Amino acid sequence: MKIRAVYPGTFDPVTNGHVDLIRRSAPLYDKVIVAILENTEKEPLFTADERVEMMRRAVDGLSNVSVTKFTGLLVDFAHRVDAAVIVRGIRAVSDYEYELQMALMNRRLSHKVETVFMMPAEAYSYLSSRLVKEISLFGGSVRGLVPPSVEKQLKRKYRRSSGRHVR
Repeated sequence: MKIRAVYPGTFDPVTNGHVDLIRRSAPLYDKVIVAILENTEKEPLFTADERVEMMRRAVDGLSNVSVTKFTGLLVDFAHRVDAAVIVRGIRAVSDYEYELQMALMNRRLSHKVETVFMMPAEAYSYLSSRLVKEISLFGGSVRGLVPPSVEKQLKRKYRRSSGRHVR
């Protein structure tokens, strides 16, 4: 039985924690589809196309991983791509409460899709895109927290948007 999984998120920007979960998910499923949400409610730092490109670079070499963007309900997207599993990362108890609520709602919307929770490697258990953006905004180093290509993109973005020099 072939099992496809969807790993959804905003990924604004992709972190090494995200990449860790993708790398560890890849051997568990026949196909992992990284689904980047185009959320009209949020104003992301990077466009959906920029996030797709950054993610594609970050997962280059993982033959059973693809990257795309989506809008609308996650379970509808999962049905469209024939995925039976939604992979979600949990770093702390606060994540669990939110993710449990989403998993239960997704189960209510579709009994054909199951949510699987994964914990990131310990080195990334505190890491979030929000923290990465904040560190970058104030010129701090995000080396080791994001893929090198994302680090460059962050430097360019903050240099352009704030006019300040970012190390």
